[in-house]
Amino acid sequence: MNNINNIRMFVRVYELENMSAAARDLRVSAAVASSRIGELEKTLGVRLFTRTTRSIQPTEQGRIFYDKAVAILDAVDEAEAAVHEITLTPRGSLFVAAPLGVGRRLIAPHVAAFQQDYPEVHVRLRLSDRKIDLTGERLDLAFVLGNPPDSAHRIRVIADCPRVVCAAPEYIARRGAPTHGFDLVNDAHECLLLRFPGSTEFRWTLETTDGPQSFAVSGPVSCDDGDVLTQWALDGRGIVNKPVFDVAHHIATGRLVPVCQKTPPPRAQLAVLFPHKRNQDPKTRLFIEFMAERIKTTLRQSELAA
Repeated sequence: MNNINNIRMFVRVYELENMSAAARDLRVSAAVASSRIGELEKTLGVRLFTRTTRSIQPTEQGRIFYDKAVAILDAVDEAEAAVHEITLTPRGSLFVAAPLGVGRRLIAPHVAAFQQDYPEVHVRLRLSDRKIDLTGERLDLAFVLGNPPDSAHRIRVIADCPRVVCAAPEYIARRGAPTHGFDLVNDAHECLLLRFPGSTEFRWTLETTDGPQSFAVSGPVSCDDGDVLTQWALDGRGIVNKPVFDVAHHIATGRLVPVCQKTPPPRAQLAVLFPHKRNQDPKTRLFIEFMAERIKTTLRQSELAA
């Protein structure tokens, strides 16, 4: 089993390009990570990485070994999954990604209950509003909000999430309340935008009498964290376009007020992506089923609250 652990460490160092990050990811010390790489290099009789004080890069032998190493780990994972399914005891680590708001409000609150039901499954939850690479980051599954990207992966739609364009009463008193998407364009209002490499949030799609229409919006501030945008909206800094579950409490208490109600945003699809082979893994199926039911309940509650 030591060889498998060493190979697993090699794969994470290769993918993260950082020994310390790989060690944290696999919950070991940097010294253990370095030792495992050293043992693997000794076993293979080649150097897998070139190390400097600032970086760690794979050698030619390391690049060749990577694809085979991934295949080895996939085979081991599938073999373990088959055995665990027979014994009805799912176990092992489950690497899950989600956007920040989805993860914080729809998934993270239920992880403890899932782990209580399946104590031998260790959930590794990664939250980020940036785009993720399911294969490159060795994820078992990833929740996505909005139009799912074209992908060779399997997809399961969980729910349609209503969205709302809203602002604080302070902002409305200062700048007025837009009623239509056209009121937002040409710097007419300060829109709070979610920006990251590849983001399309600088255009908001709203429902009009002629169907969905894209509006070019702008504002003086943006961020790659949706919760920061919500806080800025609460502070009266601008108008935000958010899933209802993200702001239901603030709307219910009057701290945020819906605007652009003649052209509301369409519902956003919440789905989960996973590699085809992960469908064979009982812990992946169990996690998706477990979360899907709780997410639907939370979404219903948030719609009622708003």
